[in-house]
Amino acid sequence: QVQLVESGGGLVQPGGSLRLSCVASGSIVDMIAMSWYRQAPGEQRELVAHILNSGSTYYADSVKGRFTISRDNAKNSVYLQMNSLKPEDTAVYYCSAVPLLGSSAWGQGTQVTVSS
Repeated sequence: QVQLVESGGGLVQPGGSLRLSCVASGSIVDMIAMSWYRQAPGEQRELVAHILNSGSTYYADSVKGRFTISRDNAKNSVYLQMNSLKPEDTAVYYCSAVPLLGSSAWGQGTQVTVSS
């Protein structure tokens, strides 16, 4: 199973930006989807965005117009550009890879805190 490592989280003021990166230990070319999820304290993990191997994207309503997901198959990487961040975006962000066969892979998460 591919291993995923997220980076790029941190503390940012409201209205600021962060770019999360997720690097896979192997090729992501055959992954049906690469996704970003987040989980705030006391909340369930929720899907933030995903990008299919066709390039099609999906965004949760709460982040539409502010976040952009992209993937670079040559670098085995997926990114999440987060702009106009709000306090309610505070959460641990997880990267996930969905293969054609087998179970999804998950990263260890990266903390994003939006606070003044």
